[in-house]
Amino acid sequence: RDTFFMSSYDVVIVGAGPCGYMAAYKLIKKAKEEKALQKDPNYQKSLVEKKFLDGFDASQETIEDVKAKFEVDPEIGLTENEAQKRLNAYGPNKLIEAKKETVMQMFLGEFKDPLVLILLVAAVIDAVIAIINGNEIADWAEVGVILAIVILNAVIGTAQEAKAAQSLEALKKMSSPSCTVRRDGKLKTVKATEVALGDVVILEEGTITPADVRLTTSVNLKSDEASLTGESVPSEKDCNALLKGDHAVGDESNIAHSSCPISYGRGEGIVVGTGMNTQIGKIASMLQENNEETPLQKKLAELGKILGFICIGIVVAMFIVGLLWLIPSFMNGTFKPEDIINLFTAAIALAVAAVPEGLPAVVTIVLAMGMSKMVKVNAIVRKLPSVETLGAVTYVCSDKTGTLTQNRMTIKKVYANNQIIDADKVDIHSEEFELVTKGMMLDSNASINGDRYGDPTEIALLDFAHLFNIEKEETEKSSLPRIDEMPFDSVRKMMSTIEADGTIIFTKGALDSILSRANRILINGEVRDITDGDIANINNAAKELAQQAFRVLAFAIHNGEKINEDNLIYVGMVAMIDPPRLEAKPAVEKLHRAGITTVMITGDHADTALAIGRELGIATSPEQTMTGAEIDKCTPEQLQELVKTKRIFARVSPENKVEIVKAIKANGGIAAMTGDGVNDAPSLKAADVGIAMGITGTDVAKSAADIVLADDNFASIEKAVEEGRGIYSNIKKTIFFLLSSNFAEILVMFLATCANIIAPMTAMQLLWINLITDSLPAIALGRDDKDPDIMNNAPRNPKDGIFAHGGFKFNMFYVTKYGLTWNQMMASESLKEVLIAGRDKSIYANWNDVYNALNNGTNLNSILSADGIKSMEIFLNGTNWFFIVAFGFGLILQILVTEVPGLTDIFLGHSNGLEWYNWMICAALGIVPLIVHEIAVPFLRKREVI
Repeated sequence: RDTFFMSSYDVVIVGAGPCGYMAAYKLIKKAKEEKALQKDPNYQKSLVEKKFLDGFDASQETIEDVKAKFEVDPEIGLTENEAQKRLNAYGPNKLIEAKKETVMQMFLGEFKDPLVLILLVAAVIDAVIAIINGNEIADWAEVGVILAIVILNAVIGTAQEAKAAQSLEALKKMSSPSCTVRRDGKLKTVKATEVALGDVVILEEGTITPADVRLTTSVNLKSDEASLTGESVPSEKDCNALLKGDHAVGDESNIAHSSCPISYGRGEGIVVGTGMNTQIGKIASMLQENNEETPLQKKLAELGKILGFICIGIVVAMFIVGLLWLIPSFMNGTFKPEDIINLFTAAIALAVAAVPEGLPAVVTIVLAMGMSKMVKVNAIVRKLPSVETLGAVTYVCSDKTGTLTQNRMTIKKVYANNQIIDADKVDIHSEEFELVTKGMMLDSNASINGDRYGDPTEIALLDFAHLFNIEKEETEKSSLPRIDEMPFDSVRKMMSTIEADGTIIFTKGALDSILSRANRILINGEVRDITDGDIANINNAAKELAQQAFRVLAFAIHNGEKINEDNLIYVGMVAMIDPPRLEAKPAVEKLHRAGITTVMITGDHADTALAIGRELGIATSPEQTMTGAEIDKCTPEQLQELVKTKRIFARVSPENKVEIVKAIKANGGIAAMTGDGVNDAPSLKAADVGIAMGITGTDVAKSAADIVLADDNFASIEKAVEEGRGIYSNIKKTIFFLLSSNFAEILVMFLATCANIIAPMTAMQLLWINLITDSLPAIALGRDDKDPDIMNNAPRNPKDGIFAHGGFKFNMFYVTKYGLTWNQMMASESLKEVLIAGRDKSIYANWNDVYNALNNGTNLNSILSADGIKSMEIFLNGTNWFFIVAFGFGLILQILVTEVPGLTDIFLGHSNGLEWYNWMICAALGIVPLIVHEIAVPFLRKREVI
């Protein structure tokens, strides 16, 4: 059962039930997409390139080995003919994607939902009834209404899907439109898509790397790989570096990665990967994986299957009961063929009663209303089902840089005069601290005057000086103009400038470089020779700061007419870090109280991640930290166990992030993943809910996500989770409400058949109840306010079905309540003749359903409570004004179809309206379920059903 055999995309289904057919649909769809992709000639060429590169890691090969592998001399480059041959062989330097679905394919795909399939079956059944009854207008009206609902639902779903992730398009936009290559010994500008494997690429500050490049030359080269690795500062590149063994992408200091801008210096290199064979390409291939269904979609699919079996079961049962009643007439010779037709018509009407025709549309509308609520907490929802899923999350997996942190290097500590002082407590009037602050500011090439530009480390120095109203441009103009400079390079690891007519030289750089050239120290206003004790104190302070994951930058001065870096006077050092967002820690605490675990997943170093994690309360010890290299050595089963206790995953690759999310999901968790970089995109797509940053987030991350935070505020996640829980609660109410009404209709119709009396309702009346008098109050339920204590509860168990915690008994309670009330109505002698003759039951449904919706509301304030004030809060205070609209509009429509000539012919089968006492009886009987409910409320609350 539900077993599939695949061979060259041919699918054989063996004994598949409803579940199997849905699985087959997805399997065939994926197979067709893969087959179409494999027919793409560029895809085939990328596979050829992949085979050529298989087993070759350029970061672990010498420059000579790389030159030999790609048969190119960096001084000459490829010839034009050779470049064209390689483009023909390996394809253009661009990302490849599966053929996109057309709007019509999206539209048709909406009809695979089980509930929608049931509605289509109901429409076919109604069409059969219409034909049997001689093509009556009223019968065909039923068919038209159902099809209209199905089409409306499909249109809404198609509109949402049309706005789905455009990840590959965003990735393409990130690609460099043009670049400089060396061919035939000459420099040439070509389109990025025309870069061939083995091309020699020229990299300069401000350019974007067009492909993965193994550097052959590097001069103070830095590449901004934050969106790829998650590191806060540009990565220093060194063509002479040689990696060994397993390593993360961020460790590849001899590789310039595709789509990453060059932030400093210059370099050259050989292209060692193009298109889908770059690190960006690997991410793109991961983004092509199919989306999984959300928990709500799975539950509604299960519900649809159950309802499908119920429909079949009740039709068969009713038909059998009807046949049993026909046995006497068959025995005595009074049997008529039309009796079978009437029985079949009654059975079909019962099947219509079992189908909640308005459920798909109502759930979609409730989710859409939830989207508007999310916007109010700065969460922009891109995919409707994620609104509900967010309320079920058990893990929030967050990227560090730009999500939990500010993505802005900030000076937090300053060391001078043998003491470490918090940056905001520095005495700027002290000579040493003033020199450190002003000198390091001037010894930089960044600017924060207007647009902020420059190295993040240097920007942090300017921000620190700005705290004391010291501005770089103003200082240079007024007192300390720059005369000359000695730029930073990766060998010296220092930068120096000479200021004020050659009277003072400022030098900043790595601590070991500064100390190796310093022979004096400025301490407590006095310059003296530096001692071993001074050096020990400085190194101990630096070690203390490093243990807190601070990045340390040292500062020295000396006098001279010409710029040089000898005989330095050590002054002090600053410690900087990308600090946590102020709102992040309270948000982590709130999520913890709500039973949600926060996990940090970052490409940054483990010690930095742990320091931030400790400050935010995510982790407390190194034992809770795990690296990407350790993940690579784990089996999926081992990782499943480790994610239960690990809270920080550092130095991870995009593949590692996806593996972590999948491990959490394999343990039964519901994972929300946050991020802003390209490296986050695959995990955003793999998570149950992907959450991207709206301001600092890349287009790729936003396109891959389900939800985008408009304010980049981690605290907005907590608010969005709260809204998501409230939305799920409302959806559950609407489902309970609709199904209890439908099951009650089934009970009444079935009991009428068992009693061998005429069916109390026609299919048209049932359809009217299900679509109009049910749907409006159900939508009102979807607007209900959330429980103020909803975040004090643990997340719901993902394995719990719609009817968990006594939900089925709750529904059956209402089914019995309404069923008995309806049968009381049928037993009324004054109304029985009207019901049997005219079938005017539908008027009662409006009262019954509105009261039912009111009783299922969140507030659950008793309509007949003792104080008599809060009992009518919904109506008097307007806490949910749509209840009033639903009640009033439904009542008006009900009056129209039961009193207006023409409409009464369609809905009642005759032109006579109801008498005043019929209305009174309906109103009185409608109050009965309300009274029963108020008595049951305390017991239902105690069982946590409501």
